[in-house]
Amino acid sequence: MRGPVATALATLTLRGRCLVAAGLTLLLLGVLLGERPLVQVAVFVLALPLLSTTTVARRRFRVASRRTVTPARVPRGGDAEVCLEVTNAGRGTGGLWLLAETVPPELGTTPEFVVDRLPGGETATLRYRVHGGRRGRYRLGPLRLRLVDPFGLVLRSTAGADSAPLLVVPRVVPLGPDGPAGGHGGGAAGARRSIAVHGEDDVSTRPYRHGDDLRKVHWRATARTGELMVRLEERPWRAQATLLLDTRARAHVLARGHAADLAAGAAGRDTPPPDSLEWLVEAAASIGTELLGRGATLRVVTDAVELAPAEHVHGLGPGELLDRLAAVTPSRLSGLGPGLDLLTRAAGDGPVIALLGAVGPDDAAELVRVRSGPGTDLAVLADIGSWAGTGLTRSRRPATGAARDELVRQREAAARLLRAGGWRVAVASSGDRVPAVWAQLGGPGTPAAGLRGVPA
Repeated sequence: MRGPVATALATLTLRGRCLVAAGLTLLLLGVLLGERPLVQVAVFVLALPLLSTTTVARRRFRVASRRTVTPARVPRGGDAEVCLEVTNAGRGTGGLWLLAETVPPELGTTPEFVVDRLPGGETATLRYRVHGGRRGRYRLGPLRLRLVDPFGLVLRSTAGADSAPLLVVPRVVPLGPDGPAGGHGGGAAGARRSIAVHGEDDVSTRPYRHGDDLRKVHWRATARTGELMVRLEERPWRAQATLLLDTRARAHVLARGHAADLAAGAAGRDTPPPDSLEWLVEAAASIGTELLGRGATLRVVTDAVELAPAEHVHGLGPGELLDRLAAVTPSRLSGLGPGLDLLTRAAGDGPVIALLGAVGPDDAAELVRVRSGPGTDLAVLADIGSWAGTGLTRSRRPATGAARDELVRQREAAARLLRAGGWRVAVASSGDRVPAVWAQLGGPGTPAAGLRGVPA
């Protein structure tokens, strides 16, 4: 336990400690030289910090604070205004208060304020702004108060316990009219998917794709065309879509948090996210919002969990989608297996949009296996090598040329397997924007460019 002397010294500011050191030096010189005036000056110099310490230690104060965040939910790159109300809950007039708000480094610098002699019962209104440089859930506060004497020799600190939440959600970027259309095979707007099967002679068929069930092979059509054909079975129409979001840390190039946030903020609020995972999360927010706007029921699964709604209902709403994505963090899983099991149970007959990091042929083969069928699913593969060269990554060692070549080879092999299984595939680089990549998935003249079961 610290004694009274140690406690008093701990409250001294740098100026107060320097004054004590000067007083002790003068006292020592006065005693050695026998100069009484020098000793008198030393006693006065030493008494000033002592009196200030006593005054500040005996001062009683009660401070209450309340903060209002507007808005309490901002997109990445947006700003929020905080109204901080500080009330002197005591009866006497307050002294010189130095106030500092606790703000996470991802939201900007720590705001500091000076409140001098606030009367008892009165409230001082202070305002500051925070910048949502990185998505996530944050707490603003508590307030730290430092009480100083008029000479700036003694500092007494205390901290409150109150705080306020701030949610930074992924940005939603309008995708435009160039992406995959609704209906089946890019058909008319609002058309429902309906495949009529009237008999063995006029059954609807299509060419065989890698991963199709061999039990669905239509042998009469195969003999007639000379090409392996599979039967299209009639399935009930469902306006449902499922997003598969790859959050594996090993499949992404992750940015160094605060440095990347500052760099992105300096470049402008419309700049692409600083790493591949953030890019895919923003793509999930934009694509999911687009599908919800078309009237689809949306489900989102990651490689580890399903982002379930708060209420036990089928599908996420627009607000819940962004709230759930705001809390997504990198997972430690090595493979997509758990996520594919969730995908099998959640997707049903609706389309799947897979947003993937670094994947190889094995991952692609598993995706094709669990999603074999007559419809067309979509996949976005992140070119994580392009993020490795941005200088904002956590790794201090730059990626070698051989490593990048291997990543490209693995990605191209996965893309070939997915396309052979009927998927439409686009590649996203660090400088690409979500609408441009979305347009690659549904360009004009491409077969089966539509999202089956989702209205345009």
